[in-house]
Amino acid sequence: MNIDKFKREHLAILSAIDQLRTLARSGVEAQAQAIAEQIVAMSGLVKLHLAVEQRFLYPAVQACGVATVARLGRQYETEMQGIAGDYLAFAGRWNTAARLAQEAQAFRSEANLVLRALVQRMQREDTELYPAVEAI
Repeated sequence: MNIDKFKREHLAILSAIDQLRTLARSGVEAQAQAIAEQIVAMSGLVKLHLAVEQRFLYPAVQACGVATVARLGRQYETEMQGIAGDYLAFAGRWNTAARLAQEAQAFRSEANLVLRALVQRMQREDTELYPAVEAI
């Protein structure tokens, strides 16, 4: 299985998160419209990536015939459900400028938690799951 596509998608998502962080550092209230637009755009990337993982990556890894790698694939799929749910709830809650401007501190707090979990997960995939898949 060619993992390069998944790695490129991670880079695009990480870049979108960096752009979001840059906007937030400039002031959530002042950048509320741009932040909302960035969340919507980023959500498209994340949803597509999740769908491709769910439809192709996890089933292929779980059917690879190498027990340790298949187990790793099941573990990653199970973990991702919670992270994906948290991210989708976050994106649904913070995709309007009005709400961002009214609740800037709540946005910052939630963004720190949810985006950190998403980034850490992608880093683990890049250093643990993907190399295991590439090795078989």
